[in-house]
Amino acid sequence: MKKNIIAMWSGPRNLSTAMMRSFENRQDVIKVIDEPFYGAYLKKFNKNHPLKQDVINSMETNYKEVENFCKKESVDGYVYQKHMSQHIYDFDSLEWTFNSINCFLIRDPDLVAASFLNKWNDANPMDLGYRQQLEIFNLISNLNGVCPVVDASILLDNPEHVLKKLCLTIGIPWDSRMLSWESGLRDSDGIWAKHWYPSVMTTTGFTRNTTKSIKLTKDAKKISDELRPYYDAMMKFVIS
Repeated sequence: MKKNIIAMWSGPRNLSTAMMRSFENRQDVIKVIDEPFYGAYLKKFNKNHPLKQDVINSMETNYKEVENFCKKESVDGYVYQKHMSQHIYDFDSLEWTFNSINCFLIRDPDLVAASFLNKWNDANPMDLGYRQQLEIFNLISNLNGVCPVVDASILLDNPEHVLKKLCLTIGIPWDSRMLSWESGLRDSDGIWAKHWYPSVMTTTGFTRNTTKSIKLTKDAKKISDELRPYYDAMMKFVIS
C-alpha cells in the first residue's frame, strides 16, 4: 500500500510552519494537519502556554484518540502532518507512525533557544523537543531505515536544492510550488497561530539565511548547551 501521510517531526522555532506552507502549496497535498498533539500535551503537562485554554478547547486532547486520527487518513493525495516532538510522551506506542513517510526538521539550538525564550521565557530543555526528537528518530529509523533529516539553516541557504533532495529521498515528485506561497494565516493553522506564527504570516517563501551570530542570554545558553549533543547526533544524517 502506498504511504500517503508525510509526517514532519520538528521542535518549536525550527521553521516548521514555513515547511508546512511549502508542502501545503503542493498540488498533490490534499490536507494539512497542524500539531495534532498540542492539546493533549498542554492538558497533560499543564504548560502555561499563550492561549492554553483556547488550544485545549479547540482540539482532541485524548492522546490515543489523536494517534488513531493521525494514522487513519484516507484521501486521494498526500496528507501532511506537522508534529512537534516535545508533544509526544508515549514512546512505546509509536507504531502509529510506521505507515507514514517520516521526515525530521532540525535547527541549531542557539537559534531555537533564543527564539523560543523570546516567545515564552518559562522554558526548560524538554520544552524544545531535541531529546524527544532524537528518540523518535531512532525508534522509527531502526525499524524502517534511516529517516531523512533537514537542517533549517542549510534549507534557507538553498531551498530548491534541499527540497528537491528531500522529495527524491521520500519518493515524491518535485513541485516548484514548494518554493513560494501566499502570505497570511490559513484555515489549516492551529488556533495558536496568531501568537506563534506572526513572522510566517508575512512571508511568501523561504527567506535567505542571513544569521551570522546571535547573542544568547545566560538562560538560553544553558539550554542550548544541554541540547547540542542531540542536535549533533541528528546532523550526521542531514540532507545537504
